[in-house]
Amino acid sequence: MTDAERLARLRLIRTPHVGPVSWHHLMQRFGSGEAALEALPGLVLRGGAGKPRIAPAELAQREIERVAELGARHVFSDDADYSALLREAEGAPPVIIVRGDMAMLQRPSVAIVGARNASAIACRFARQMAADLAARGVTVVSGLARGVDTAAHVGALGGSTAAVIASGIDIAFPPENAALQEKIASDQLLVAEQPPGTEPLARHFPARNRIIAGLAHGTLVIEAAPRSGSLITARRAGDFGREVMAVPGSPLDPRAQGCNQLIREGATLVQTVDDVLEAMGPIDDRMAREPRPASFEMAQAIETGDGDRDAVAGLLGPTPVAVDEIVRQSGRPAAAVQLVLLELELAGRVARHAGARVSLM
Repeated sequence: MTDAERLARLRLIRTPHVGPVSWHHLMQRFGSGEAALEALPGLVLRGGAGKPRIAPAELAQREIERVAELGARHVFSDDADYSALLREAEGAPPVIIVRGDMAMLQRPSVAIVGARNASAIACRFARQMAADLAARGVTVVSGLARGVDTAAHVGALGGSTAAVIASGIDIAFPPENAALQEKIASDQLLVAEQPPGTEPLARHFPARNRIIAGLAHGTLVIEAAPRSGSLITARRAGDFGREVMAVPGSPLDPRAQGCNQLIREGATLVQTVDDVLEAMGPIDDRMAREPRPASFEMAQAIETGDGDRDAVAGLLGPTPVAVDEIVRQSGRPAAAVQLVLLELELAGRVARHAGARVSLM
């Protein structure tokens, strides 16, 4: 990939209203970031908006230089060492910023997540579980949050662990984990989706959670409230077709309600490391194969008219609806529906949600 193409791809993902799904649609339609940037104004106009605010080349170039200064690098979704598992996940980030050894993501991997205000016994269990998994050659993935996440990373330091953060790769959060974050970046693997200098805002954590779920063959939850980020991670893992596991707890402890709920919904009950390994099953082809680059195959060109746009837009509302349902009810070809949705998203009129659903902004 040329430097110009890498710059164009980065400008594309840093442009407002270009999300991971629309970025990949653009790459598949036009074959390159440079061609997609050139076509963007026309798509936005057809979506019902004016001139797009395309990220300036200078901004993207400064990001590239800052990432290099930090000893990190950009990894695009079709680069050879981008995680094959993450690439398969819905809404996979077009580019991640990493410090450390990407090769550890080619090993079997388990995400361990849980409550920030975890009990002492939960932290001890997470630390021991992570150590046992690491000793078996499994990479432990977590989010460097307080509580269970921190315990899991500490337990796995003797083997391999990958931390996914919601901030820029140069921001330590929580602050007390600054030394741990630096150690993981130096000796293990640190992953960020946001540009350097980005503070960990609330909206970034669900996006961070989908990466944790996408990087792992299975997700284990140890203590979680019913409406917690840990349950978001577990549900995204289920959406991706990965194993979901949970440690049961007392019904009298609110921190155990989320795990007990997951088990009631079909998650595997876990008490030992052998339970995790049994649930994960044998190593499959995705775990065993050598990393290799992907490629963007240009989709067959299709054009849309006002009739297509009216038919699709008329089926949208503030409640998220599955794209497949829009295709069925509109009677339009799937490719035409996807193109209309792309135009509307780029114009800032449509939002995408987990589970391949969309809604009006």
